Amino acid sequence: MSRYLIFAYGIASYLIFLGVFVYAIAFLGNLYIPNSIDADPAGPIWQAVVINLGLLAGFAVQHSLMARPAFKRWWTKIIPEAAERSTYVLFSNLAMIALFLWWQPIGGVIWDVASQPARSIVLAIYFIGWAILFYATCLLNHFELFGLRQIWHHLRGESLPAAKFRQPGLYKHVRHPIYVGWLIIFWATPTMTVAHLLFAVMTTAYILIAVQLEERDLVNELGDDYRAYKRRVPMIIPFVKFKKTRPQTKPSEA
Repeated sequence: MSRYLIFAYGIASYLIFLGVFVYAIAFLGNLYIPNSIDADPAGPIWQAVVINLGLLAGFAVQHSLMARPAFKRWWTKIIPEAAERSTYVLFSNLAMIALFLWWQPIGGVIWDVASQPARSIVLAIYFIGWAILFYATCLLNHFELFGLRQIWHHLRGESLPAAKFRQPGLYKHVRHPIYVGWLIIFWATPTMTVAHLLFAVMTTAYILIAVQLEERDLVNELGDDYRAYKRRVPMIIPFVKFKKTRPQTKPSEA
């Protein structure tokens, strides 16, 4: 595969991501599209639950499996290393598109904020979540996270500079601001249906599992630097650190 083909492939993956990103805002916010997450139900509830759980499981497996170092080492024996991140982005895009196409609304309103001022406030919080998410990717390196930096250096025949441990902006206050943004997005909704609640609960559970796997990989990669960072900075809730309690031992009797 030529350098130009890999570059074009990476650009195409990123452009698809931009479309998916914009559509996700409308899908999760019930904005301007008919088949949003809280649309009217169209089939049996049991069928909707099974399909939705399958879509969420497919996304979780893809997103987590392809991010693991062991998988990357195996995968880059098949595809060029410069295209690895773009391929991850592409498969994530496809998993999201599948979710958009086949998501099954369930109905049943858990809550509905009817007051217009309050509804606007909740929507504002929703958009703040998206802003935090996007800003957090820029703080790390947006172009590297989505594979553009890799394909650019490959096009120029340059090796990718080694990653350095940094704590820019939000990362000084919370270790995973990207996940903070996602959690706000999942839960800040003026209308919460059963389908939306299923989505929010399952994706939250996925984040709580994925963050453990990600931190294990980061400790293996960065060593003591990341261990010290974990001690200083909370994981997801800013300014709140949970200390591990050690069991107290009774003094030995003479």
